[in-house]
Amino acid sequence: MMTNTMTTSVAQLRITRDLHEAEAALDEALIRQANLLATMVGARRATGVAPFMGQEALMRLLKTQQATVDAGGELARVHGRLRQIAVETGGGNDACPPSARVEDHASDIAKAA
Repeated sequence: MMTNTMTTSVAQLRITRDLHEAEAALDEALIRQANLLATMVGARRATGVAPFMGQEALMRLLKTQQATVDAGGELARVHGRLRQIAVETGGGNDACPPSARVEDHASDIAKAA
């Protein structure tokens, strides 16, 4: 016989933590990719190489940025579905803060674990 080892509220807190970390990671990836793009174009200009040197690499980097933006859209759909599940299971419909931060939930998670 299997016993429940985690309460619903602990599970909800952990999912919230991990979801916010995943959202933050996508934002961080976009920032780093944008910085890399600026550095690559700046280096091309500063070194005086041909205007289209490294163009293929730039185009591939732009594809990774698009893929990251697409992943963010899918993660937003996951977030929305998890919110619906919370309502359906009686877990509430806590409004997500406008800029959810992992630190905001760290103490709640530590207490619940």
